[in-house]
Amino acid sequence: MNEQLPVAGFWRVATADPDRVAIVDGDGTSTTFGQLLVTSRAIARGLQALGVHRGDAVAMVIPNHRSYFEVMLAAMETGIYLTPINSHLAAPEIEHVLSDSGAKAMFAHEQLADVCQKAADAAGFPLDRRFSIGVIAGFRPYSDMWVEGDAPPDPRSPGAPMIYTSGTTGKPKGVRRALPEGDPDDAFTHPAVLLCKGFGIPVGTGSHLVCGPLYHSGPFAGANSSLHAGKTLVLMDRWAPERCLELLERHRIDSSQMVPTMFHRLLGLTDAVRARYDLSALKSVYHTGAPCPREVKQKMMDWWGPVVYETYGGTEGAATVATPRRWLERPGTVGRAIYNTTVHILDADFKPVPSGETGDIWIENSTHAPSEYFNDPEKTSRMRRGNMITLGDIGYLDADGYLFLRDRKIDMIISGGVNIYPAEVEGALLSASYVADAVVIGVPDEEWGESVKAIVELRPGIDATPELEAALIEHCRESIAKFKLPRSVDFVARLPRLPNGKVEKRRLREPYWAGRNQII
Repeated sequence: MNEQLPVAGFWRVATADPDRVAIVDGDGTSTTFGQLLVTSRAIARGLQALGVHRGDAVAMVIPNHRSYFEVMLAAMETGIYLTPINSHLAAPEIEHVLSDSGAKAMFAHEQLADVCQKAADAAGFPLDRRFSIGVIAGFRPYSDMWVEGDAPPDPRSPGAPMIYTSGTTGKPKGVRRALPEGDPDDAFTHPAVLLCKGFGIPVGTGSHLVCGPLYHSGPFAGANSSLHAGKTLVLMDRWAPERCLELLERHRIDSSQMVPTMFHRLLGLTDAVRARYDLSALKSVYHTGAPCPREVKQKMMDWWGPVVYETYGGTEGAATVATPRRWLERPGTVGRAIYNTTVHILDADFKPVPSGETGDIWIENSTHAPSEYFNDPEKTSRMRRGNMITLGDIGYLDADGYLFLRDRKIDMIISGGVNIYPAEVEGALLSASYVADAVVIGVPDEEWGESVKAIVELRPGIDATPELEAALIEHCRESIAKFKLPRSVDFVARLPRLPNGKVEKRRLREPYWAGRNQII
């Protein structure tokens, strides 16, 4: 491990090899490690001059663009919590994250000017702490807050991400861990090298294709680790299957992180298109975000070779890795526990169950304290037990310690690798004056894995029509992001609520999933 350290760690690489390309933007613009270092440190000193201290938070609404990493690296070198906000959220949703996170500064890209301006105004965000990449009315130019110089920020301290993930209460919750201690180089180099080794990614050389939006924890972790491993990041500002193949070939990409929906779309290309591109540089493509159908993964292996890795975990914590060889030996596994992590399968009384028997999945990491949901101790207490956390899934371990998922205890919908929580959508539906009751479930979708279906009870005297279905979906657009909108609405005379007010959503899902080998 030690022999790898001189070539890893962003700040070390930027000092030793400043001309190495760090980022290639979607328009082809290249930024070197040295250029990225200069700008990120100007921002870091600017944040300190603003009075942003260790343990404070800053928020950003930035697409996949080099400025994302300029702000990120500034936060990671000054002991600040960085909150990247989903750029597809509606203004009220962004407003909530700005307010809940307690952000001391906001960074926004002009591509998202309208929604960011509305959100900042609604949150009452201070005018002198809004900064824009490009021009946004009411925001200060990005460079206004830079403090030029050659010295690193003082003090220099490692920060951490605080990524917001939606909750079953309908409001996004920030997943937060204690800040690392010590030198930022050491704090980020070791986990970056471990991630690369776990996924068979070369350290110190090569390029990593960033396919997904960086506000999600999977792409964030992959890009951050690859940058600290000294790799060039090639950014996709919008994913498209053939464009992905073009970039894989052009930049001789050796690693990437994807979700199963991307595999599905890639496999949908014609044989002639797929044969057009040389992908021989690929060493590792690891997928997260949703269960991957076995036949889809096998087809990807047949096409790309044994380079497809899998990991199970979430924003709250990582748990397992399945290497290509181990998956081929045990199709369907999500792998074995990663370094310094133990996967426990427990019954309702929190007692271990024998191998092969199903129970609740709990994750324990021996190197750091469990994460928490910021400003939500009640939800944190449900997710944690001692040093363990749960993502709400159930499964089993085989005799060799390989994890297999069986079901989800929570009602989360995973569509295209993106988590969608029904309570948010239900709230939007119920705000329509003609809706008496509503439930949202995930139903099978050949492309996305799952899609959002609303089951709605109308008020007396209201007729269910195709026009009303379209109007209801359009009504939801006013308060929730496009990707959360119901794809379809079923109207029913009465929803089957229990005496305690709950609906057994599993029973509602069963007719749609009948005969499918899927989690319901």
